[in-house]
Amino acid sequence: MRHPLPRPRRRVGAPANLAALAVTATLALGACSAGSPPSEPDSPIVTSFYPIQFATQQVVGDTAEVTVLTRPGAEPHDLELAPQDIGGMTKARLVVYADGFQPAVDEAVGLVDGAKVLDVADAAKLVPASPDEHEGESAEEHDDHGHGADDPHFWLDPTRYAAVAEAISARLSKDDPSRSSTYARNTAAFVEKLSQLDDELRVGLAHCRTEQLVTSHGAFGYLAARYGLHQQGITGISPEAEPSASALKAVSDLVSSAGVTTIYQETLVEPHFAQTVAESTGAKVATLDPIEGITSATRGTDYFEVMRSNLATLREGQGCS
Repeated sequence: MRHPLPRPRRRVGAPANLAALAVTATLALGACSAGSPPSEPDSPIVTSFYPIQFATQQVVGDTAEVTVLTRPGAEPHDLELAPQDIGGMTKARLVVYADGFQPAVDEAVGLVDGAKVLDVADAAKLVPASPDEHEGESAEEHDDHGHGADDPHFWLDPTRYAAVAEAISARLSKDDPSRSSTYARNTAAFVEKLSQLDDELRVGLAHCRTEQLVTSHGAFGYLAARYGLHQQGITGISPEAEPSASALKAVSDLVSSAGVTTIYQETLVEPHFAQTVAESTGAKVATLDPIEGITSATRGTDYFEVMRSNLATLREGQGCS
């Protein structure tokens, strides 16, 4: 198991531990007898949040229903599960998630038959977040996961995302060999699209005036590393963290010294700190989407459209030719 990300502030009444989740699951499944049949091959596949849902749907095509625990427009780090969500997980054909990203899901997975769970974090080859990406965490948050906490935002690097899709495909083919050729064909098509996107990003970000990428929180580390940029998250890897006055000054000094002209706020995250740095340095604010969910306000209808929108935003903000 990986060190988890800082746990988000929970609202009153949210399940705080596995025991509480077990109680809600019991309530959700109260109508099911001990003799209920196990999940069938055509039962829904439950996924934790949009990037995993999208990849899974690309692999299965129209052969299976794929549901998602995180509703569109909700901040996935702050997810709270309802009893029916937990009940659906226990009855699912397969639960696909990434350990360490959503504490509520990490806990609820403990209630699911381990043979029906797929953790894609290993396939994503996650690496520890840089020390800068822990800026603004409380002592409790720091102690909870330590400096070795992995950056979970793998889907913003198309090559890591492709590896996750292949892991999902391999698992589904093992569980349902009669459809393995369909899964393989769909996965190959998806991976090819990701390869084309990777080429577009590599070419589009190859010659940029500014390599420093200043974002509202440290979600873009994998993207930056792959395409020659250097991320500086104002609030660190946790969107719930708040930077100290000295941290804000350090970011502002970097913006001024490196000639950064654009600070990137995000969808689903409060833009206050990005705006503060921009106002203090004369930089402008643009929006990068970490693609944790698709809504009516999203600049695109799926992962590929939003990534290409992000590329256009980066090319302008980083002064790429």
